[in-house]
Amino acid sequence: MKRERRVAEAVEPRHKDPMTLTLSPVDASPIVAARDILRRTFGHAEFRGLQAQVIGEVLAGRSAMAVLPTGGGKSLCYQIPAMMRPGLGLVVSPLIALMTDQVAALTQSGVAAARLDSNVEPEDKAETWRRIDAGELDLLYVSPEGLMQPWMLDRLGRTPLSLIAIDEAHCVSQWGHDFRPEYRMLGRLAELFPTVPRLAVTATADARTRDDIRAELRLLDGAEFVDSFARPELVLSAERKRGGADKRVIELVTARPGRSGVVYAGSRDKTEKLAEALRAAGVPALAYHAGLDKRLRETRLEDFLQADAAVMVATIAFGMGVDKPDVRFVIHADPPGSIEAYWQEIGRAGRDGETAEGITLYGAADMAWALRRIDGREMDAAVKQVQVRKVRQLYALLDGAGCRAATVRRYFGEEAVEACGQCDLCAGTVETTDATEAAQKALSAAARLGGRYGRGRLVDHLLGKTKDVTEQEKSLSTWGIGTELSAAQWRDLTEQLLFEGLLREDPNDGRPLVGVGDAEAVRAVFRGELRVAMRKPPEGYDPSTRSGRPRKRTREAMASLGPADQPLFEALRAWRAAEAKAQHVPPYVIFHDRSLAEIAAARPASHAALARVNGVGEAKLEHYGAAVLAVVAGFAGP
Repeated sequence: MKRERRVAEAVEPRHKDPMTLTLSPVDASPIVAARDILRRTFGHAEFRGLQAQVIGEVLAGRSAMAVLPTGGGKSLCYQIPAMMRPGLGLVVSPLIALMTDQVAALTQSGVAAARLDSNVEPEDKAETWRRIDAGELDLLYVSPEGLMQPWMLDRLGRTPLSLIAIDEAHCVSQWGHDFRPEYRMLGRLAELFPTVPRLAVTATADARTRDDIRAELRLLDGAEFVDSFARPELVLSAERKRGGADKRVIELVTARPGRSGVVYAGSRDKTEKLAEALRAAGVPALAYHAGLDKRLRETRLEDFLQADAAVMVATIAFGMGVDKPDVRFVIHADPPGSIEAYWQEIGRAGRDGETAEGITLYGAADMAWALRRIDGREMDAAVKQVQVRKVRQLYALLDGAGCRAATVRRYFGEEAVEACGQCDLCAGTVETTDATEAAQKALSAAARLGGRYGRGRLVDHLLGKTKDVTEQEKSLSTWGIGTELSAAQWRDLTEQLLFEGLLREDPNDGRPLVGVGDAEAVRAVFRGELRVAMRKPPEGYDPSTRSGRPRKRTREAMASLGPADQPLFEALRAWRAAEAKAQHVPPYVIFHDRSLAEIAAARPASHAALARVNGVGEAKLEHYGAAVLAVVAGFAGP
């Protein structure tokens, strides 16, 4: 009965008896009804990208896999079908923060949604089950561990299900960047619920990972939807670490005052130290990691989500469940582990479609640490080989000379990709020069030193400045042959040769030793068949700009408001902040900044006019319409 009710309401909401409403063939189209729900419930006029195709497949009762970019509206692909099909929509999600955020946003939009996880109080769990049994719930969010408990499967087996959505489906694959063994169990859902359509969704999966997801979840007969990985609002850049990387992070953040941002660090201790240093520099920064008390984590997350300008310094687990739309920058103080992880974490910025920045700091020591970590893991040799290749592909992206966005898109299998025109490499802020001859000298020196010394000693050897040098070393043909480059340039070239595998580093219990790498590639360099390009350091570097050179910033949509509208926009934000604080929810689940800006510009005087604003659905119109109109009507202006 649930589907007929939803379709009827979507076509004619004021009909006194929607259950008996006769629909015309055109109006009965599932996508027409889905589009009405999109507008009336979520406040959006049209579907984006492949959303309509994915939703149509699920509404037809067929299983599928969808790979849509971060911020591309993956959740709507299962939320809307769950509202239209009879039964309960079951969503499997890996993080409590992700479930909490989505349930809060759905509730604000008038959708009957709940979650079951370890943070839910017993009385609330009992009420959720009562609503499930009464058929009052559209969507239920659970973790994979919780779902696969025998008692949970037994109870759900007696509950009519409209669909099963597996969010962050890349966690299923051992070839992916965030493999979670508990996700492998979800393949059993095909036999436990054979008549229920299943939808696997993710933002980051290359071709091999997609094949593995479909095989593990038994979706080989289902359709596969892969949208473009383009994120034109993201401006990407990367810098090699030089000296104090933490100092550089502080420079980058303080050069972007009044903006929300995320800084990713590689350890819990580093998040605390960086957050403390940022606070000392006047930045409202918070640390977030798994070692914090659960309530403290919740409080800090709520503070970050509610703030118009705050910086969260976090380990990489943070962010998967955070849908804060106005994050203007993501900075990796330590690089991620793969291109998939990079694109997902950078993708936390600019979810409102406005210009945002993704900045990554990296070094050869980071790559060496990542490779050692993989080497120490218990995994199949073939899987380990793939993970090593993913690390090298990431550093080739970071240290390369081609468009960053285009490189990512090609990595995921897109063809005919054009340069973005705005990353640091496209903007021409990274220049290169032929360094093949210098590379030959460095490789020769590493070979003659026999892999017995570290990078510093290799550089000193090339410059002829080794302290307490032995007569044997001085007699080597490579002693002092590199005076055409400075010590800093030799260090940069050494890092590049390490990134490219021409040199290798032996960990040596924390005192890495440099030796010759891939023998065939090294021979190609000496034969002149493989050229080596070295980066030139930028002149007049300016930390306050994404490119490093002073130039005009792209104006954001909020800044395009006229002077007469800006005060009303700020008044609406103040109202929203108070409302969010009273409800203990992030401000953006009430209204996004873009909606408030549109209201400030349009100055609607009626509920009907307010309903035409993007992002204002029926539930929000009912809950907040009078208050918003009062702010607009009572605002005297400048």
